[in-house]
Amino acid sequence: MSTFQDLGIAGDLLKGIEALGFSIPTPVQELVIPTALTSDDDIIALAQTGTGKTAAFGLPLLQRINPDERSIQALVLCPTRELCVQVANDLVNYSAFAHQYKVVAVYGGASIETQIRQIKAGAQIVVATPGRLMDLMARKAVRLDRVERLVLDEADEMLNMGFKEAIDFILASAENRRSIWLFSATMPDEVRRIAANYMEHPQELSTGKRNQTNENIEHIYYVCRAGDRFAALKRVVDANPGIYALIFCRTKNETKEVAEQMIRDGYDSDALHGDLAQADRDRVMQRFREGNLQLLIATDVAARGLDVSNISHVINYGLPDEIEVYTHRSGRTGRAGRTGVSISIVTPKFEERIRQIERKTKASFAKMPIPSGIEVCEQQLYHIINNIHTQEVHHAEIEPFMGRIYAELKDLSKEELIKRFASVEFNRFLSYYRNAPDINVYPKGDKRNVKPREAGASGRTTRLFANIGEMDGVSKKDFIKLLSRTLGVPAQAIGHIDLNRAYMHFDIDEGYVDLVREGLSEFTINGRRIRLDDASERKEKRPKEDRFFKKWEKGSGKKKGKRGF
Repeated sequence: MSTFQDLGIAGDLLKGIEALGFSIPTPVQELVIPTALTSDDDIIALAQTGTGKTAAFGLPLLQRINPDERSIQALVLCPTRELCVQVANDLVNYSAFAHQYKVVAVYGGASIETQIRQIKAGAQIVVATPGRLMDLMARKAVRLDRVERLVLDEADEMLNMGFKEAIDFILASAENRRSIWLFSATMPDEVRRIAANYMEHPQELSTGKRNQTNENIEHIYYVCRAGDRFAALKRVVDANPGIYALIFCRTKNETKEVAEQMIRDGYDSDALHGDLAQADRDRVMQRFREGNLQLLIATDVAARGLDVSNISHVINYGLPDEIEVYTHRSGRTGRAGRTGVSISIVTPKFEERIRQIERKTKASFAKMPIPSGIEVCEQQLYHIINNIHTQEVHHAEIEPFMGRIYAELKDLSKEELIKRFASVEFNRFLSYYRNAPDINVYPKGDKRNVKPREAGASGRTTRLFANIGEMDGVSKKDFIKLLSRTLGVPAQAIGHIDLNRAYMHFDIDEGYVDLVREGLSEFTINGRRIRLDDASERKEKRPKEDRFFKKWEKGSGKKKGKRGF
């Protein structure tokens, strides 16, 4: 097994990477660094996201800079602001014990005047997004005639984002370049054309076959009906306690809707999409990087440049159109030698798409049943027990309180005490999933392949009264979402809803009455708790205020007018 020293990295740079905790080079680093250090050949490096590409080009790039020359000697192009900043920071960290290289990151959304001043101060390496670099070139603040080495980082992503014309212009402007180093996770035709037009006999170095996924990633998929996708997502998340996941949606609207519902249901989650202001985007990404968010729901475009090495799961809330996009998504997990899981939630008509991805990426997909309510509760219970077992105890700090704690619990046996501690969090999941229906889709003819309503419903309905109405900002659509998405009541089990100003009546299948009563009792609207009664018991108790409004709406509004309405 080789070391960075074996690859030819200079001693001052070795100190920098050792301080960062790097000791053994990754496969892509072993392939690229020796060639990049000793020749001016063009290089095409194919490697997945998270395999150490930045060090693969960054270390030889730094080592080949002339520290006495204060002009731009190297240029790194990145698809997004976030990746641009990350790469620039990495280069600075690698060279912490080396020459004081001048590395400048230029990207949109920041002061262009400040960036111009930094470049004029003597930038030797510029890390840039294509759009901002074009602006600086138009202002004649950047000249590329002395650039010797040019790196295209995540070239496929830049082309997917529509930067082809900008890349063509930039490459043509670096007319005295010695070499181009192109790094890409995939090799679509557009990237191949860039190589054919601007590179001479490039060395193609690959850590795997084109479009092949990381071997450290397990690929799983679940099949459900379109209307059950959100319920399936929640079960997958709940069945994996401690999950730290990136959830991909196809559109901005879907991203917003899923994120809003997950937040409303109490998950540590947020959204990342194109409508966010840059400050909000930075805030969300920072929270996710720091582990303050458990789930990040994002579009493909918005997630570009997000570099987090310890993501445990990637969840596809529906499959992307392009197989290359799936490769990029799944590559967000299983990074830096870790293992990861890529999960896809699909409807039956997209199951064949899984087979296509398998053939192209050489990944093996396992079809798994969507966890039942009891299975979710089981996983949560064991997670709770493990947390209790591994919980750190601050003996000195807690000791003064133990006397009263012993006194409070003295009448409980060891077995009863364990049950009660385990039940503190377990009861919440048990309450939610106790009557959860089976939402798997089975082969035709399978007796289990029934509609969610048939799985737990009685076929008879009960009419209930709720003390919330239009004046509380409630709509029928919102109420149905509350019942179906939050409480897990199938849409087929929800009947007619009569919504009034101060209250409502609604029909619900008898099999879900207890679930609805228990679930809604935990919610408050406008500071008061939701109360449910049988509608038959409320006929003679219609609120006086609401009877008043009903009369007014029918036209007898004189009294109402006198009261200032």
